[in-house]
Amino acid sequence: MKHAVTLLAMMAMGLPAAAQTPSPQINAGGAATVQSHMKSLGYKDIHDLRQAPDGQWTGKATQNGVQRNLTVQPNGTTTAR
Repeated sequence: MKHAVTLLAMMAMGLPAAAQTPSPQINAGGAATVQSHMKSLGYKDIHDLRQAPDGQWTGKATQNGVQRNLTVQPNGTTTAR
């Protein structure tokens, strides 16, 4: 009950309900970790993964039947083009 009251109070004040922690570095586990991350976002047929010197990954994958070019930042932020 105490947690529910705290949660409601935070929501009423416009504060996040839980503290946000930084995302772990996605590239720490290599291509397998990046591929797993992409799969968790609904991408399939992941291929042509390459890591740039700045730590970001690029590759191609299919989502909802559409092939996309992807960029995955070291923090896990994924951009599809």
